[in-house]
Amino acid sequence: MIKVSVIVPVYNAEKYLERCLDSLINQTMEEIEIIAVDDGSTDSSPDILAGYAAKSSKLRHFARANGGAADARNFGLTRARGEYVGYVDSDDFVDPDMFEIMYNKAGERGSDIVECNLRHTYAGGEDREAMSRYYTPGELLCFGRYVVWNKIFRRGLLIEADARFPVGLIYEDVAFVAKVLPFISGYDYVDAAPIHYVQRRSSVNNSKSAKTMDILAVLDDITAFFAEKGFRQQYERELEYLFARILLCSSFERMCSIPDGELRRTALRRNYGKLAESFPQWRKNPVLRAEKSRNASFMRMQTPPVHKICCAVFPMLLRIKNRFSPEWE
Repeated sequence: MIKVSVIVPVYNAEKYLERCLDSLINQTMEEIEIIAVDDGSTDSSPDILAGYAAKSSKLRHFARANGGAADARNFGLTRARGEYVGYVDSDDFVDPDMFEIMYNKAGERGSDIVECNLRHTYAGGEDREAMSRYYTPGELLCFGRYVVWNKIFRRGLLIEADARFPVGLIYEDVAFVAKVLPFISGYDYVDAAPIHYVQRRSSVNNSKSAKTMDILAVLDDITAFFAEKGFRQQYERELEYLFARILLCSSFERMCSIPDGELRRTALRRNYGKLAESFPQWRKNPVLRAEKSRNASFMRMQTPPVHKICCAVFPMLLRIKNRFSPEWE
């Protein structure tokens, strides 16, 4: 029996791919399969995958026309046979016992999802990020970490939810995690930080282009899914807080980093307008009013005049901050 299927989308990853595959092939868990989906690579990635598949029966690799990471992940899920499913990006790598630790934790209570802490890996070293712990769908929708690569998901849960990554968009993890949460009955954590999240300025999630506005379509995808599955009314307040959290914090910061001034102003205008359009009364959100975090305080400040000032000042502050950030790979 395969306990964990690990899906790895691969696109022109020759610089990092061997390190990633070595970390997966050499897992302490024997009952594991690695499903590598070549997403139309034009470098030596296909040859690297073929070489590893010839050496290890744990690796199954497939070739697809380029459709993006979301499309590759969706395809990989259709080929998965494991009790649980994990996702690892081809430029990241993991500790040898990652999936054994997480699978064993899942078995303690039959959890639908298990999440681990992580390490940000820079050219000059690493730092460790510990996850805050939340357990109910509502809490997780508001405050959870919206990435898939530090989690394992019970495959039956993914089948039940019929959740898919939205194809053609970046930030697709946000939609996928949100879609799964209303279906969970058990969520758990491990203290270990076995995933090494490699920081690259060229990463799609660090995009400083018009693709940054993909987050608006991602939020539309979440809204449509919740309406289709009958969850929209039940989780209205949580979705409202999630939209505010993304559009006023993470998305706002990324858009402030767009170097082209005209594109940056367009993105920020659409970003703020999306919140007002989707949830006109968002300032009255009970979660936002009760939350004591620094981000929540910043969100509550964002009246139209204050937001306009922030849009003018924050791009300059971020340019200064980036000068002193760690050296990325």
